[in-house]
Amino acid sequence: MREFLAFLDGMAAGIATYDVEAFYYLARVAMVKDERNIDKFDQAFAAAFKGLENISFDDVLEVVEIPGDWLEKMAEKHLSPEEKAEIEALGGFDKLMETLRERLKEQEKRHQGGNKWIGTAGTSPFGAYGYNPEGVRIGQKESRHQRAAKVWDKREFKNLDDTVELGTRNIKVALKRLRRWARDGAQEELDLGGTIRATAEHGYLDVKTRPERRNAVKVLLFLDVGGSMDPHVKVVEELFSAAKSEFKHMEHFYFHNCLYEGVWKDNRRRWDEQMSTHEILRTYGPDYKCIFVGDASMSPYEVAYPGGANEHWNPEAGSVWLTRAREQWTSSLWINPVPEKYWPYTQSISMIREIFGPEAMVPMTLEGLTRGIKELTR
Repeated sequence: MREFLAFLDGMAAGIATYDVEAFYYLARVAMVKDERNIDKFDQAFAAAFKGLENISFDDVLEVVEIPGDWLEKMAEKHLSPEEKAEIEALGGFDKLMETLRERLKEQEKRHQGGNKWIGTAGTSPFGAYGYNPEGVRIGQKESRHQRAAKVWDKREFKNLDDTVELGTRNIKVALKRLRRWARDGAQEELDLGGTIRATAEHGYLDVKTRPERRNAVKVLLFLDVGGSMDPHVKVVEELFSAAKSEFKHMEHFYFHNCLYEGVWKDNRRRWDEQMSTHEILRTYGPDYKCIFVGDASMSPYEVAYPGGANEHWNPEAGSVWLTRAREQWTSSLWINPVPEKYWPYTQSISMIREIFGPEAMVPMTLEGLTRGIKELTR
């Protein structure tokens, strides 16, 4: 009864007013006190609310207050695969940028649903909540198709939290396979545990020593952040947290979509305190293991063209920088949070796999991490 009353208090507070998923999680957290009962709860919830998805919108229109963000989303352009195939791209990155400059000079008012002007819910290459095979995203918070050649709006990214509580300890177990112990510094150190055991057994102080152990693995971690990586933040944070605890010698840097001439340590100051990638290449020697973490999902221009970067004008193509990193750190790996079965459908993933080698891109699963560790330790 106490748990049910707590659930009713949550409903009265408006925690799950319009969101079915929020309603489910509120009910589960309030009423399920043992994880062994979660599956039973799911079955009971499914039975109790079966058919909820079939309720007509007209039946509740008069009594339900529709949230404003729902109305905004109704304006988004949703096309069938056949309709998408009929929409032609402008024909290249240079043509796209030239046409954008012309539109900015000519347009005088807001547009929606068109195929030419900068607007919303259309098939124009410029705007928000529409569709075009290649375009410039303007005035839209998040990515929907991962097809934009450039993003007009300046965005803020969060730092990954390396203290996040791990969802599973198995990530740590997989990463431990990368650790190699090597002797350096002093030849021996005090074996405290062995000394205590020997002293207790012999009845007198019996000092034991052992070869000093140090973790000789040095790791560089490059983390893709923002945009299409937002849905993967939780699992990347878990990996980041595990890596921080496993490797004594680890440096991390952030990038967005692809590696270019600058990286940064703090996403809050990524425009003001970027570090030269050339300097990173000179500072960290080839004895480092280099790991990139990102979905590799972007416009192909971002990999192949100077100036193709999503948020700035890059003098050299992303592929040039990735090749330099690959040559500097021959033991390198790309961990991709996108399920492996979807990789063939994204051109930029194939392009980056070609740079790294097909075996050097692995999915962010325990099996994938195991494959990746074998690749790094060859």
